[in-house]
Parts: sequence; structure tokens; C-alpha cells
Amino acid sequence: PVFLLICNRPTEDLSLDRTKPSPFWPVEQIIARGYAVAAFQVSDIDPDTYDGFKNGVHGIFDNPDRPRSTDAWGTIGAWAWGASRAIDYFEEAESIDASRVAVIGHSRGGKTALWCGAQDERVMLAISNNSGCTGAAISRHKMGETVVDINTRFPHWFCENYRLFNGNEDALPVDQHLLIALMAPRSVYIASATEDRWADPEGEFLGGVNAQPVLDLFGLAGLDATEMPPADTLVHGGRIGYHIRSGRHDLSEYDWACYLDYADKWMT
Repeated sequence: PVFLLICNRPTEDLSLDRTKPSPFWPVEQIIARGYAVAAFQVSDIDPDTYDGFKNGVHGIFDNPDRPRSTDAWGTIGAWAWGASRAIDYFEEAESIDASRVAVIGHSRGGKTALWCGAQDERVMLAISNNSGCTGAAISRHKMGETVVDINTRFPHWFCENYRLFNGNEDALPVDQHLLIALMAPRSVYIASATEDRWADPEGEFLGGVNAQPVLDLFGLAGLDATEMPPADTLVHGGRIGYHIRSGRHDLSEYDWACYLDYADKWMT
């Protein structure tokens, strides 16, 4: 089984022959637990800048003779497409069990992991680490980063139509719990951090809680809690895992230990 990291930190050392351990990408611990590791830099698929979608895979697939549709894919969609291309490789690699793939991302990478998992049924476990707005957090909760905030700062991440809901979250025809529910009956893990108010920990938790009706259709337990758990307490009883870690917006060794324990339970 393999963990695929969608890496949005250009300075993070992804190599296995590095000189010091990385809490963000503790490959030594992951391998010791019996998992393969794989990662890619998102900028290799599409740079995290806005230039009219000419600088990444959009420039390959878009028709240059036609204006872009207002519902055309953005950068998050491109990164998720890149993760699926990595899974294509896993299916050809004899050393990888492509039926047991966990896709993980932090922050914008967490949004990407959820979108990849929702679209690609080969993903057995999608892990959202501090993904916040347009990730695991309910948009209607309107805490921390909002739809207008994210569309203003990162206009390239999503389709143009998303801007219609700037300051108008209540008009959204969907919300993020439905994105999480699209993983059913496969597994999702949502993680928050106590000091990461911008990512709206309560909204992230509610994203998991409100996905339960779809899990009910499969006769499965989802998020095994209806009230926010205390910090550093694991909720691992169902197909939606959760914890809120003490600390700030980051991907830590503690988070990884939680993910590995959950994967041991649901990916073996």
C-alpha cells in the first residue's frame, strides 16, 4: 500500500537521501510501518500563479481558439488530475498495491486530495490536513477564510463560476459535506488544528458530520462523533476519521502517526 503526498511546499525536501528528518514528510516512519511512499510537487503539473491558465496542463488541453468556459477546471483540478496520473503509474508498478492508495495533502493540497478522491475511485483513503475553505470546511459556516477571500487571493484555484458565490454562500447548490460524501464507501480523514482558525476547525468537523446520510445508504458508520472532540483525541471508529491537533496550520509527525494508525485499520 502507498501514501501519495500532493506537495505544495516548493522548499520541502522530498528526497530519500536527505540529511535530516522532515516532520512534514517523515518517509522513514511511513516505510517502517509497511507503506510505500510517493510524492510530487504540484508546480510540476501547474504553477500556483494566475496567468490566464497558460502555464501548466491547462495550456496543453485548452483550445487556444476558444475562450475558456466559466466552468472550466482550475489549478486545484489540475493538481488532482496529476495525482491520478501518479496512480496510473502505481497500477503498472509491481511493487505497489494499487488497490490500496492513500492520497494526502496539506492546506491547498488537502483540498486537492479531497477532489482527487471524489473523482478517482482508485483512491482508498483521502486525507485532508487543514484544508479549510473549499476543502473539508462547510462554506455556510462562514468562519475563517470565506469564499470571497479565497477567490480574491487565489482566482486560479477554481472555476470562474465559483465567484458568483462571493459573499453569497447560502446560495451555493452544494456544500463541502457533499464532496466528502462522494468518497463513500471509501474512507476519508479530516484533520484540524486548534490555532488554525483561518481553516475553520469547526467547519471542517461539520463537513464530516453532515456527510453521514450518504454513509447511511451504504450501512456504514461515518464520523463516529457529533460533537467536536477534545484536542489530540482520535475519532477513528468509522469511514470518516478525524482529529484536531494542538498547534498551528501545519502537517506534523503527530498528524502522520494518526494517519498511519487509521490506515492500519482501514487499508489492510
